[in-house]
Amino acid sequence: MKTERPPLHCTHHVFTAPQTGPSLIVLGAVHGNEICGSLAIRRILEEIDAGELRIQRGRVTFVPIANPLAWTLQKREGERNLNRCLQPTDTPVQYEDHVANWLCPLLAQHEVLLDLHSFHTPGEPFVMLGPENNDGPLEPFKHAVEERALAHCLGIRRFVDGWLDTYASGAARRGDSNPAYGVGTTEYMRSVGGYGLTVECGQHDDPAAVKVAERCIRATLEHLGISNPPNEPFEPITDVEHMRIREVVDKRFDHDTFVRDWESFDRLKKGEVIGTHADGSVALADRDGYILFPNPGARAGKEWYYVAETVAGDSSRIRGL
Repeated sequence: MKTERPPLHCTHHVFTAPQTGPSLIVLGAVHGNEICGSLAIRRILEEIDAGELRIQRGRVTFVPIANPLAWTLQKREGERNLNRCLQPTDTPVQYEDHVANWLCPLLAQHEVLLDLHSFHTPGEPFVMLGPENNDGPLEPFKHAVEERALAHCLGIRRFVDGWLDTYASGAARRGDSNPAYGVGTTEYMRSVGGYGLTVECGQHDDPAAVKVAERCIRATLEHLGISNPPNEPFEPITDVEHMRIREVVDKRFDHDTFVRDWESFDRLKKGEVIGTHADGSVALADRDGYILFPNPGARAGKEWYYVAETVAGDSSRIRGL
């Protein structure tokens, strides 16, 4: 049955200061069941309206609900995942195609993106980074220093990178030769000359995730000099745990099951059984590492879990911090 679409009503709030400065965009509810960013943005908007938080330099745009259909359905996606294959199209078909035609130009008008997400199972918040500076064909980039400096200011000690490389490999394994399928908001932002962070703030319905999202907004506004300084400035994190995604594993069958209630960053040992497929075969860890984004409710052919490894040394440390 085809999903009944509500009117395409995308809303954003823009604040521009007299003094020139950076341009920031903050997104909530790219996935409709991830509410922490939307609730945090609403709190920040109330403080701006009350004069408690002042936009004194540059420009900031808030998008409380990036995917109205998914939000209305209270599901991760409406007709497809907005955070995959995000790009404008002259031939929109699915609801998220129309959203992309509105959102992508809006992203391109800014220099910095903060995208606020949450995850299925309990776990510690973490920040998703882009690649090191490079001129390669997959994700060329030149703002790694600025992006990592922003990550250090958020008060979150765990960093993860390697998303697009890993996703492109997974797509190729599925027979999809389009590496752009892994492109989401931050990847698109980097492709148009900016930089950005995805923050996984905590479990979907955990009130603490809203507090993490709110702190990330405030810290980003302060770091970029967009807002008035808080009474207690945010101290940058200088010692972080840095991991790199190495593998994405898809569900084979709808009734594949995990052998335990995995949480993101639970440790894996090579050869350990992670789950059981509906045909009786098992999913084994092919290396020592950590499980990431375990999704027991995933559908067949969709991402079931990821595997990450610790990066040797602390390559995310920024000189001078």
